[in-house]
Amino acid sequence: MRPRPLVVFDRLDLLEWQFCQRVSRLSLYRPWRLTLQAASRLGDWPVWVLLILAQPWLQPDGAWRVVQYTLIASLAVAIYRLVKTRLCRERPYITYRSGIQCNAPARDRYSFPSGHTMHAVMFSVLVAAHTPWLLPVIIPLAVLIAISRVGLGLHYTSDVIAGAAMGYGFALLSLYLMG
Repeated sequence: MRPRPLVVFDRLDLLEWQFCQRVSRLSLYRPWRLTLQAASRLGDWPVWVLLILAQPWLQPDGAWRVVQYTLIASLAVAIYRLVKTRLCRERPYITYRSGIQCNAPARDRYSFPSGHTMHAVMFSVLVAAHTPWLLPVIIPLAVLIAISRVGLGLHYTSDVIAGAAMGYGFALLSLYLMG
């Protein structure tokens, strides 16, 4: 038996599907699609792992930042997976098969919230607090990652907003608890 999504998701799906369809149509343009796919792949994990591992070379207390970033990322993933598997909102390309094309592989069936966006915002806030000189690279990447999730047909806009809010909250928690 398939889990039943919340009724609020049914309503949000109806409100958002046309916008998501328009955004995902932009992926018909190959250069844009390739850009979104590259951003999405970077947001899978490589760029964030490299950022964590580079901390000792980026700042004086970098070894401590490796611990801090790893702990908050682990907590974020655990809570994210708990939320995602309990709320069970299907991805837009599944719900609207004929209207929204999937242009990248999905790791699972459910879309709420966007984990890619959560990590992008979380690490952007941490970078702003600890190594702000990296922001000209991190902010455009984070924005592109968030856009890619809708543009590739993998998430609704509200999934991305929820992921961004979670990422912001986890970053603030990390800064409050660990400086």
